Amino acid sequence: MMCNEDYHSLVNGVGSLDLSGDAIPCKLLITGDTSFPVLVTPNKDVLIAAARYGKGKMVVLAHEAYLNKKEFMAFLQNAVSWLSPHSAAVIRVNSALNLLANTLKASGKDVQTGSLSHGLEVLCIDGYDDSKSQEIISFVHEGGGLLIGAQAWHWSYSHKENVLNHFPGNKISSVSGIYFFKNSGEKGKFLLTENVPDTPLFTNVDFSEDLKILLNGVSYLDINGEACPSHLLLHGVLTFPIGLTDKHGCFLGGAYYGKGRVVVISHEVLLCKPELKNVILNAISWLDIGQKKNIGVRTDMQNVKQVLDSGNVPCHLTNLVPGLSVYCCDSYSDSEVEAIHQFVAEGGGLLIGGQSWYWSSINLDDDVVCNYPGNKILNKFGITIMDTTVYRGRYKTISPKEANKQYHFFKVICNLQDELKSSDGLKPPLSTWLLKFKEDLPVFMRLPASPITSSTQNQFVETVNMFGPKVSKENPENINSRQDFIFWCANECCIVSQITDGSSIREPSFIFETDATNPEDQEAWRSTGLYLNPRTTAVFEFPPSVVRHGIQVQIGCQSNDLSSLEADLRAPVKVRRVKVFSQKISISWFFGGLLYIILKKNSNLGIFLIKVNGANPVPTFIKGKSSRESWLQRTRHLPAPWAELITDNIILTVRSDAIRSLDDPEALLSFWDKVMVAVAELAAIPTKFPRPERIVTSSLKTYMHSGYPILFLAGSVRELINLNFIKEEGFWGPILGLGQNQQLPNWKFTDEICALWPLYVHETVAGMTWDQANPSLMPKQRAERIQNYVHNGCKLRDWKSWTALETFLQLQEGFGWETYKRVFKKYQTITDVKGDNTFQMNLWVKTFSDAVETNLVPFFEEWGWPIDDSIRNDLSELPAWEKNAMKPYFPKKGK
Repeated sequence: MMCNEDYHSLVNGVGSLDLSGDAIPCKLLITGDTSFPVLVTPNKDVLIAAARYGKGKMVVLAHEAYLNKKEFMAFLQNAVSWLSPHSAAVIRVNSALNLLANTLKASGKDVQTGSLSHGLEVLCIDGYDDSKSQEIISFVHEGGGLLIGAQAWHWSYSHKENVLNHFPGNKISSVSGIYFFKNSGEKGKFLLTENVPDTPLFTNVDFSEDLKILLNGVSYLDINGEACPSHLLLHGVLTFPIGLTDKHGCFLGGAYYGKGRVVVISHEVLLCKPELKNVILNAISWLDIGQKKNIGVRTDMQNVKQVLDSGNVPCHLTNLVPGLSVYCCDSYSDSEVEAIHQFVAEGGGLLIGGQSWYWSSINLDDDVVCNYPGNKILNKFGITIMDTTVYRGRYKTISPKEANKQYHFFKVICNLQDELKSSDGLKPPLSTWLLKFKEDLPVFMRLPASPITSSTQNQFVETVNMFGPKVSKENPENINSRQDFIFWCANECCIVSQITDGSSIREPSFIFETDATNPEDQEAWRSTGLYLNPRTTAVFEFPPSVVRHGIQVQIGCQSNDLSSLEADLRAPVKVRRVKVFSQKISISWFFGGLLYIILKKNSNLGIFLIKVNGANPVPTFIKGKSSRESWLQRTRHLPAPWAELITDNIILTVRSDAIRSLDDPEALLSFWDKVMVAVAELAAIPTKFPRPERIVTSSLKTYMHSGYPILFLAGSVRELINLNFIKEEGFWGPILGLGQNQQLPNWKFTDEICALWPLYVHETVAGMTWDQANPSLMPKQRAERIQNYVHNGCKLRDWKSWTALETFLQLQEGFGWETYKRVFKKYQTITDVKGDNTFQMNLWVKTFSDAVETNLVPFFEEWGWPIDDSIRNDLSELPAWEKNAMKPYFPKKGK
């Protein structure tokens, strides 16, 4: 960011500054998106700050005495040089600042006293006279430089007014986001840091007096009705909630910005809701700081004007023009964004309403946080309209006395850092706010870069990194624990990356080709063959033709969300995705991981090249493309911790240490080709899969998770890559996962049908019997399971696991694999199937009976299935199954 260059210009050659002596500084409060601290004391007090405003610049010191102090002259000469709009600029110095004037003259500057004159200059003043504040602000906005010093703590003793609004210096400096604050600051001799110091997290601004005005005469805020508001994220130092739900969702918020004020309500219809009329009128009064009563309502908001007219508030329809004291608009246009920013900064009041969820729903390939029109206006003020919705209802107003006890994202993220440093569990009220905080943090991490936002993000990241997750077999990750919360924070924290080009990344560049044609009705993954180290950043460069077309970059391969599990040996979510909004994007991740390109369904972007900086190559073998010689000599020894073995229908992703001794990946993948053909044959689908299945090893406590990808226990990796082991011992787990991925919604009444796939594959590909494929299928054990089930009355509640599988094994033994293929083919044409088990079980009875032209009702009844009379009647004309496999388990009837 530009502030880095600005900072280095200001401190060049200055190692420290002496702020000891009689002068007691005040603290400076930084809020602007271009303002940054120059000097921060060990107690985290900002005593010097700088900013850009419009075309000009400003340097602010926390006591006017520093402007005339010998020890400051080297710094002040740097400051004046940085502030100068051109080399021949006149430097106008307050007459009391003799030492500064003489020092600047000695350095060859054109120094004069007196007030501003025409032309761009540098003005050096104290901050106790605001009589020409607007003239000075305009001067800076047009390109002038301002050096100003003051302290506000003494002023606050004799004035009851709000320091932020009324202290004379703040009527000038606040437009740039720098305020003189009422508290005194630390004295001493302080070192200047090499780079811009972090902006201290400042949370002790009291908004109770503001709430008294805004909520005067209002007991409840009723947001019932058809209008569905968005959540508001309050991430600015000078923002505060006005309306909260009982789940801490903010739908009405306020902010100070520069000399002005802002009120945001998260649906424009609420501006005209009769039940909210009083709070809207209060907001207008609060926003109209000088009570000039020149209220402008944008020309297309006639209904808002009617509300103000009914409240005897003088107003007129207009776009934003000079002279207004308050401007009312919605958040759906950014055509006036720069004018609104200047209007508020220089003392105007803004009342704005709108939601973003609809915009987000029709702009799926865009980022609502940065690009929604209303957020282009409001992000600068410290408020963001989120695309999540607020629960409508009638909510009790915030008591001004309880204002500091309410959920406020900025205060929570600041206070949470101290909590995370503690080894104790999270305490109330923070512990009760975490659910809402989890909704808000991902949005905050996507905010556009600014010194204060980036500083807050980075400080939180550093805290999480310092105290964050260490999960192992001895220390599993327990859901809803402090460890779990830090894990989640670590995931979100790695979104922070301000790298905009590859210049600072020293890793080698890679250029690879990607086929972005995906005609299928599901997303597709494209492996890049690259790995990103933990807590580092990679930069991707895309051709302009594919930007904003639904492409995403993903880091990590274990995409299954394990948040519902009580404990496990890894984080609950281990992937992160970034949408390709621009030609160049950066991505980082706490855990690091393999890099993928994600294509949305039905995309047709063709083949294009991608350049990546900051990543490392992974051991990759592609059947038919990679050479065994290269694999043996180089590829399998690459240091990246993950490896991928790729063939047309399946990709095996394993830890690299598992493949270091793999000598013949070609033979292994040829075997897996046969496996995938068999999987497809039984499922009665084409043998070329629409996208390759993926199996990824993971540190799971449980055995296997189906899905995309299938997660498989890392300790059983031999079942994936050791061909001799597979042919001798079998590989039940991976094939069960592949079988579960073939399951259709209309036969989900039991998962045991999926176990047919490992049986079929072991039998047809590996040449193994069922009991060789799994010892649980020894004939004796099978018979005992059925006998026990019959003995206990064939109760459906006992029909599960291996016992339930026996039903389908008996059908296979009676009718063969070809019948199953016909049944699964038929199921692909069946639609509108109810989700309840009884309906689906009856459908199976009917479908299988029709496939074999045999009445199987007696067989399924003996298994305890609930058969409908309609199915029984439908199948009554078919011949009975004479070799019913359940007959031997029932006493003979008759006699």
